[in-house]
Amino acid sequence: MKKLIFAFVCFSGMGYFLACGKTTPGYTACGGNTPAQDSSALLQYADDSIHVTRDTSGLYFQIIDTGTGVSPMGSSMLTVSYVARLMNNVIFDSTSNSMLGGFTLSQLIPGWQIGLPKIKKGGHIKLLIPSALAWGCQGSSTTVPPNAPVYFDIHLIDVR
Repeated sequence: MKKLIFAFVCFSGMGYFLACGKTTPGYTACGGNTPAQDSSALLQYADDSIHVTRDTSGLYFQIIDTGTGVSPMGSSMLTVSYVARLMNNVIFDSTSNSMLGGFTLSQLIPGWQIGLPKIKKGGHIKLLIPSALAWGCQGSSTTVPPNAPVYFDIHLIDVR
């Protein structure tokens, strides 16, 4: 009986860890795009108006102002102003002087985790984020469809 319970616990634990893997950024089991697949849409969106640099992750960014002082880390609490757009230029979110609901940088989408440490407090950055580094094949509620690359224009007001 103890062996049966042990086996059940082991299989349940394996199932739990395998299910958790489905939410890992870049996991494509639900039909997610890779950063390379979103690259042409992001570059087309940038056109000549956003002069981007490509990060090794597939994130494109343009630093408008590097800011001064502290760069954010995973545990940093941030105050930001931003505008977020889909590739068809529809604004799906924006805020000014927001503390992001008390979330730390490590709790935000991977595109922010990669992009925001490139600037410091007071900085300004534009991020063109492939879907795998945003909300992936799940999308976000009704605002961001599955496999949607996104654009953020972010002012980093404060880092705590």
